[in-house]
Amino acid sequence: MSYRHFSSPLFFNFAAAIEKPPFHIQPTAAMSKLKYKRILLKLSGESLMGQQKFGISADMLQHYAQQIKELQQMGAEVAVVIGGGNIFRGIQSEGAGIESVTGDYMGMLATVINGLALQSALESLGIYTRMMTALKMESIAEPYIRRRAIRHLEKGRVVICAAGTGNPFFTTDSAAALRANEIGAEVILKGTRVDGIYTADPEKDPKAIKFDKLTFAKVISLGLNVMDMTAFTLCQENNMPIIVFDINHPDNLRRIVLGEEVGTLVEG
Repeated sequence: MSYRHFSSPLFFNFAAAIEKPPFHIQPTAAMSKLKYKRILLKLSGESLMGQQKFGISADMLQHYAQQIKELQQMGAEVAVVIGGGNIFRGIQSEGAGIESVTGDYMGMLATVINGLALQSALESLGIYTRMMTALKMESIAEPYIRRRAIRHLEKGRVVICAAGTGNPFFTTDSAAALRANEIGAEVILKGTRVDGIYTADPEKDPKAIKFDKLTFAKVISLGLNVMDMTAFTLCQENNMPIIVFDINHPDNLRRIVLGEEVGTLVEG
């Protein structure tokens, strides 16, 4: 058998099929209208609880998966950083006699559990994903490599970044700021239970006033709690916009990427 056999059209097409991305986004009119084409979505672990006091609500999981699917079908490239507070918080370890560093690592593992749940929910909707972890655990996820993460996004896959930064003493807010800057995201979308940034906690103070837009300097001068200071400073130094919005409203993500004013924008 000659080697010419391996260069036959049949073999070539088969090889090309192997290399072809499993999901290809067809250009649409909606894609040209997107204000943000590559986003970093930050979800808290607590948001997955829904009305429960612990764990993962199936309804909330499907709610987030449906919203992410809609973004991807519009042509947006989506990376997700998810917290683990619905399963374990490092601060809980203090009363249990667990060293703080060990508690932080336990929190990182909680984000992996949430990441796996979100990955499964997305794939049940036909969305191709890649979960990448800052701590190596090759049996269930790829190790986080910046160039590989970018390539996954370019191929139309949702990238779920778990295990925080891989280091203790850093929150998942810091992980979101770091990953957003690394992958060249155009904005960080921080989903919360409230519809933006207020002068006080609107769930406790009915007189709290909402801001539509803020500068980084104004947030600092007013002492507002948007992200932890490490994450916030990283965004400020790299001019990474942050939009804080109500993740529970089913249309908010779509409206934001199309350029509508939703929540509170922090930039400049």
